[in-house]
Amino acid sequence: MAYDFYFWPTPNGYKVSIALEELELPYNLCPVNISVGEQHHADFVAISPNHKIPALVDHCPTQGEEKRMIFESGAILLYLAEKHQRLMPQEADARMTCMQWLFWQVGGLGPIAGQAHHFRLYAQDRHEYAIQRYQAECARLYDVLNLQLARRRFLAGEYSIADIACLAWVFRHERHGIDLQDYPSVERWYQALLARPGVKAGFAVGESLIGSGDFDTKIAKKALFGLHDEKESL
Repeated sequence: MAYDFYFWPTPNGYKVSIALEELELPYNLCPVNISVGEQHHADFVAISPNHKIPALVDHCPTQGEEKRMIFESGAILLYLAEKHQRLMPQEADARMTCMQWLFWQVGGLGPIAGQAHHFRLYAQDRHEYAIQRYQAECARLYDVLNLQLARRRFLAGEYSIADIACLAWVFRHERHGIDLQDYPSVERWYQALLARPGVKAGFAVGESLIGSGDFDTKIAKKALFGLHDEKESL
């Protein structure tokens, strides 16, 4: 296999699994169970120094190295699109549009939706201010996405890594407190993308792993959020 793909079924993991499937690339799936702290193991940290999935190891890089290790989902999407010359517009203006929406997801939709999800479902204590703050900002970002998609079929005019990046997060919209009926252009785009064979295959990658990681245990809270009982150790 040309690629080792370090994965767990999360939005950022799905971003890369969808891209790999859309590009029809062979890869070796390497599950990293983040609910038990496998992302903190030294061998994985050597690949992903931020202790986060996804990560990718390319055993056939174009520059002559023996292998190349890439962490951060947005960087992985860019790497795959540029190496394989697909899922990235070639025309300069469209390419810049794609990059803007990719970075919008990485710096905005992902972090904010993740915080909305966390405070709604995982916080040990219910913090109404935090829930309202992140849910309101999440709704604002869905408005931004809706406006762009009202103007064009895909975010950059043609299907690209920008759509894949945003789709993987919109896939969890219910956990963000979002009703897609309030965002008709997003819903139209979302349903169209879900019908793509590559998207179906990308989401199917994690099906066998769903349920094998419980994020609500003390071990998971320590591994994921740094939360633990002082008397307990991993």
